[in-house]
Amino acid sequence: ILENGVTWITEPETDLWQRTYYGFQVDNAPILRIRTAEKYFTFSVKASFEPAGAYDQCGIAVYLDSDNWMKASIEYENEQYSRLGSVVTNHGYSDWATRDIPSDVRELHYRLSRRESDFRIETSPDGIHYEQMRIFHLREGSGDVDFGVVACSPTESSFTARFTRMKLEECLWSLPD
Repeated sequence: ILENGVTWITEPETDLWQRTYYGFQVDNAPILRIRTAEKYFTFSVKASFEPAGAYDQCGIAVYLDSDNWMKASIEYENEQYSRLGSVVTNHGYSDWATRDIPSDVRELHYRLSRRESDFRIETSPDGIHYEQMRIFHLREGSGDVDFGVVACSPTESSFTARFTRMKLEECLWSLPD
């Protein structure tokens, strides 16, 4: 557990995205990563931020290379709503799954669990009661993986992100009966 957390200020024009729909490729978002060969684990963290512009975001990531990764984050849109979303990129093509949330949500607990090449993301407002956000598969995710926290500003803005309550433990994601 990293008790004191990590704080950083994002650089403008940083993001992760590959090809789909928009056509552009961006692979310059900073990710504080931990590398592991462990096939079964759970990583949890509390992420908080004060966005300065549209699309500012912070959350968690799994990163293999520029063509194979995942990020899950709150992405600020405007004063009315933000998006709780995840992007999974396999073989150079990103998808994007979102749901609208109130824009005053500025912190969230994330929990990432790995079972070999399969992953589950959960979120919680209080760090106690988690809800599943997504289950996904990384086609190239059977070996070593890098995972951690991410914060980026796809436009000209910059903001401060803070990550606390980081914890790595045995996998909490059990198989169904």
